[in-house]
Amino acid sequence: MKDLWTVKYRPSTFENIVGNEESLDMIIKLARSNNLPHLVFHGPENSGKSSTAFALAYELYGEGYERNLAYFNASDFFEQGKSYLVRDKRFLRILGTDDPKKITKSVINIFKEVINEYASMAPMDADYKIIFIDNAESLSSDSQNALRRIMEKYTTTCRFILSTTQPSKLIAPLRSRGLQLFFTHVSDDKLTKFILQVIEAEELTVTSDGIDALVYHARGNIARALNTLQIASIQSDIDNIGTQQIYDATLEEQSENVAKLFDSIILKNILEARKYIDALILEEGLSGQEILLQLHKMVVNYNEPDNIIARWVTKIADTDFYLTESANDRIQLEALVAEFCQ
Repeated sequence: MKDLWTVKYRPSTFENIVGNEESLDMIIKLARSNNLPHLVFHGPENSGKSSTAFALAYELYGEGYERNLAYFNASDFFEQGKSYLVRDKRFLRILGTDDPKKITKSVINIFKEVINEYASMAPMDADYKIIFIDNAESLSSDSQNALRRIMEKYTTTCRFILSTTQPSKLIAPLRSRGLQLFFTHVSDDKLTKFILQVIEAEELTVTSDGIDALVYHARGNIARALNTLQIASIQSDIDNIGTQQIYDATLEEQSENVAKLFDSIILKNILEARKYIDALILEEGLSGQEILLQLHKMVVNYNEPDNIIARWVTKIADTDFYLTESANDRIQLEALVAEFCQ
């Protein structure tokens, strides 16, 4: 089985990161000055926040950076809950069981205990360790307040990096304790240059129209571009990958549950639609905006009059705006479904 290219080409050092030069330059200066504060990375999905955090750990600690880096995904903690916690062996000692039904502590209390324990551990051969909390917008208000106190308590031996797509969901005292750095998707020129390097490394032949189609589809999202190109390279039965092969690959990226969600909307079955929203968010781990992007593609290709398609697209755009303003993903998607089913 081939390696996923999003993993294979994930940057491990600062030198390999594409884009976000201003934020990256600031991080490099702080890391090399040995005066690193807590950090808050914010920006859209797949804009390089996690890659930068891991590259920072590599810069500080070298090959054995895992010894001084602890990674936690807040959405796993608070959206999947106890069923996720029992699957992570790091938490077994704290939980005392691998049966979620036997866990008596609340998820918030478990989170506080886990973070407090990791923060209190002395760093290995370093002045401080890093705790990286991804999808920090999923943290409840109580857990954010607890985290703030932990950050204050262990500030001499521990640095926190919070990564989020929705910084306004973080409480002000938490945001103020970290240097806020913005990340965004890369420009088309930088994405094209990166994709050409991957094409050469993988010994592919891609037409210029195919590259243009790929860059247009990815819209600066390197992970999306890599996924699409890899699917096209696997599916293609001709030597050249062109526009058609890229288009076919984008169809393969559609989640089956999104198709079922759309079918439920067309049939005006709200209860069934809610089930598929849960599957997409909890089981597949898609964000609300990723679901909207796939729904948008299905809507514009659906066989309905232009005025109906335009109305649907407008509703999707409104929902995307609400999500950008930090609204709850599930609530807004369910509201969109309700409007579609009217």
